[in-house]
Amino acid sequence: MNVPIRTVDTSRSDRAGTAVRDLVLEKPASARVFESFGIDYCCGGAQTLVEACKAASRAVEEVNAALEKCESTTRERAWRNAPLAELAQYIVDTHHAFTQAEISRLTSLISKVIAAHGGNHPELFRVQTTFAGLSEELREHMRKEEELLFPYIAQMEEAARTRRRPPEPMFGTVQNPVAVMIMEHEGAALALERIREATTDYLLPSDGCASYKALYQSLPAFAADLHQHIHLENNILFPRAIELESDLS
Repeated sequence: MNVPIRTVDTSRSDRAGTAVRDLVLEKPASARVFESFGIDYCCGGAQTLVEACKAASRAVEEVNAALEKCESTTRERAWRNAPLAELAQYIVDTHHAFTQAEISRLTSLISKVIAAHGGNHPELFRVQTTFAGLSEELREHMRKEEELLFPYIAQMEEAARTRRRPPEPMFGTVQNPVAVMIMEHEGAALALERIREATTDYLLPSDGCASYKALYQSLPAFAADLHQHIHLENNILFPRAIELESDLS
């Protein structure tokens, strides 16, 4: 569960055998490239670039070229060494806030599109059912993070700063809620994949109206944000929190 955070050589010759999550850790902007190629860098981030390209049916050379172009033009904040409390608050303010707002908007938008096109497009009902289940799970997931896990991580960090022992958590060890969060992340990723498959990779049908188009543009944007959200937690926040707890022990 504890994913080592390390510096990697991201030159073209060495990327092929590097885990995609490590490439994103080293160059955060590369997440956009992987997203555009349908490469899983969060839950499936342990795959090497070669393995990930094969799974996504993409040429390594094509992905490498896109990575080099992105790295030369984009600069984003690297969170690997930021204070954990700051990273957790960033996740809440940026990703949790976006997810909450989009759940409400997309739920209404899906209903609107079904009212107009459900008769000819039964796949929309699968999208609606899957998104409703995902939304319920995400709301509870984010509540647990904001009320329990993230505050305790901040307490551990403050304890380390002041050289004191942190309070005993109700969940025994931080590894317990982290394991649950990671499992729920995997469930969310599967739900997103089911939505992508139901929409034939968000392919707008010939009779799609403006609302239909807005829905099929918003769903992949929702997925991309959730992938980045999961990456920050699975590959940075959670491993560092587990390491910090071990150090405090």
